[in-house]
Amino acid sequence: MEGLKSSEIHWVVNNYIGVSGGYLGDFSYASHREFYANYCDLEVDVDAFAEATTRKKFIAILSASEPRDQASILMGIARRFPAGSEMQRSASAYQTLLALAKRCQQVAAVDGQEPKITSDVVQRALAEATTLLKTHGPVSATDRLHTALHGYLRTACRVANLDLTDAPADPRIVYYFKVLRQQHPGFEVPMAQQAAMKNILNSTATLLEQLDPIRNRATLAHANEELISHDEALLVINLVRSLMQYFDAKLRLQKSPS
Repeated sequence: MEGLKSSEIHWVVNNYIGVSGGYLGDFSYASHREFYANYCDLEVDVDAFAEATTRKKFIAILSASEPRDQASILMGIARRFPAGSEMQRSASAYQTLLALAKRCQQVAAVDGQEPKITSDVVQRALAEATTLLKTHGPVSATDRLHTALHGYLRTACRVANLDLTDAPADPRIVYYFKVLRQQHPGFEVPMAQQAAMKNILNSTATLLEQLDPIRNRATLAHANEELISHDEALLVINLVRSLMQYFDAKLRLQKSPS
């Protein structure tokens, strides 16, 4: 997740909303309490935050919120304090506020759940990916998600005691996926729309083949001059997380006895 930095929260509070005499804009205790439901479409328990003043409570709430909720709060601020409503809320400052909200909206939509089939390498890679996504953004996290998926599929093959005797010297992600599809009992369970799902899984193999060149040539895994863009990095992260969740559910299935 790529949320607001402390310096950005400081800018929102002090340079956009404005603080005078310790008061945050024209917020009263009551209007601040109602702000989140009326302007942000959020349910926030303001009393759960122990800070004594409205300004400190607002900072605590904004800091503790997930990026998508931060985006909702920023858009609420834009509605509550539009451009030109005070001198510091210039058109350029308003656009900066909207840009922060847009960035917070552009986060990984698929939750990074820890899979049931795992290993030390997978757990460490997922933890590092989560930290990098939050602190440095999706481009930095892409390499760690690649490692997590690679380690996950390899571990799944080993846990299921699948035959890896034909493995190349340095098996890629797609190799382990193909072994799982061919040998794992979870993939033998009949599916609705079998032909369509087979085509989707065939396409999935094609997608997985593209993760290696992206990781090797467009991430910080190597000294690449051209990196994957923010939006495409989010696409890769959401794709990898979705596939890991699907695989984890599928690979824990066993073929029903005949």
